Amino acid sequence: MTFWIISGLVALATALLIGWPLVRPRRASDDAAEDLDIQIYRDQLQAVEKDVARGVVTEDDAERLRTEIKRRILDADKTRAGAAGRAPRELNIGVAAVAGIAIIAGSYLVYDLVGAPGYEDLPLKKRLALAERARAERPSQASLEAQMPPSPTPAPEVSPEYADLIEQLRAAVEKNPDELQGWELLARNEARLGNLSAAHAAQAKIVELKGPEAAPQDYLALAALMIQAAGGNVSAEADAALTSALERDPHNPVARYYMGLAHLQTGRPDLTFEVWEPLLRDSPPDAPWVPVIRARLESVAAIAGIHYTPQAPRTAGPFSGGPSADDMAAAAEMSPEERQAFIQNMVDQLSARLSEEGGPPEDWAKLIRAHGVLGDTESATAAWEQAQAAYPDPSDLEPVRQAAAMAGVEGVSALERGPTQDDINAAAEMAPEDRQEMIRNMVDQLGERLATEGGPPSDWAQLVRAHGVLGNTDRAAAIWAEAQQTFGSRPEALETIRQAAVDAGVAE
Repeated sequence: MTFWIISGLVALATALLIGWPLVRPRRASDDAAEDLDIQIYRDQLQAVEKDVARGVVTEDDAERLRTEIKRRILDADKTRAGAAGRAPRELNIGVAAVAGIAIIAGSYLVYDLVGAPGYEDLPLKKRLALAERARAERPSQASLEAQMPPSPTPAPEVSPEYADLIEQLRAAVEKNPDELQGWELLARNEARLGNLSAAHAAQAKIVELKGPEAAPQDYLALAALMIQAAGGNVSAEADAALTSALERDPHNPVARYYMGLAHLQTGRPDLTFEVWEPLLRDSPPDAPWVPVIRARLESVAAIAGIHYTPQAPRTAGPFSGGPSADDMAAAAEMSPEERQAFIQNMVDQLSARLSEEGGPPEDWAKLIRAHGVLGDTESATAAWEQAQAAYPDPSDLEPVRQAAAMAGVEGVSALERGPTQDDINAAAEMAPEDRQEMIRNMVDQLGERLATEGGPPSDWAQLVRAHGVLGNTDRAAAIWAEAQQTFGSRPEALETIRQAAVDAGVAE
């Protein structure tokens, strides 16, 4: 209430100051002052005539003085006539009243539009303190999930066999809590079923089991599942997972997007702008977070008090696959130094394009191989990490992973594709115990790779068929059920795996 009283008095005082000259009555002294000016000028004319008579002033000078004094008399007379012809005082009072009302009403209208009526004063220091308090007192992940209304989206329909296999998987990980592969399978399948709470709990167990070896993608997957389970809200636990992901990969675009969202939810739009604005500039036009940031960044900047002019959306430039065969043929005719500089320039161009616009996995593989040929393992490692961020689905990364292994990137190995039909046929000539052990090892390698990195339908079919050969019908059925969830939108891919499932006796 005090604010309204003070602001009302200030507005009224301003209106009075502006309107007072219009309503002030004309004083007699004003007319007397104007008559006195004219009388002074007349006395000056008489003095000029006396000076001419005495011979003090020449006739030419006297004429100039008379002209100037008469001009001043005319000006004074015009001023007096203008004052006499002024608008009536009643009209002036009306104009002043309208102007005063317009000033007061306009001030409050502008404040209502751009201000925050009813809010107490919030200086910057207090706002920052409130934001820090909101960040510290954020609801926990559990409380956020408890507040979530029932999902309007129905749970995906699954076959009784698949549901039974998931129950078996849950029981298996509880029985063997240190088996990483089981938790990875459980996290993926719980997420597919929409059980996000169970999915992020399984992902948290994966991070725990990996310990210091946990990758940025592991922490990012944990944060993303938590945020989805909380309806888009970033809890303290999700924030901690994002921080861990960014500590290991500061340039991860998905983690940067979510961190900007976390800042926005805790009252720090300035920090959101600092994260999102460069992310928007760095991202390819077709990145999934670009439309969201572009739609919100201008309002975020306005709330933060930052002047921001949105840039026109970038369009992808013409495709460039890197050095062509003609380029490499021309390079063969150069001196070693020129050839090295030429190749380095071409590699730099490809690297710049992929960093700015993105590209298919084949281009990332080409870049990593080129860095390997040049002996630049550090750049090859950086490109491998960028490719992982651009393609979260491990099945898309197979050519890139092979290139990274060839380039000597640490921690990446060229895994075998699994047992071939020739391998299985050769195993038939071994002793039963040796054959069983050989096949089991090869199948385990393939299963581990598909669980951690994914793979094409042919590899899934091979794994199902191999378990059928080993007599692991339950395991073959579990993999077939998981494949139905993974490739449900690709009937032609699923048909390849179904044939293997039929051979293994787990499908019709």
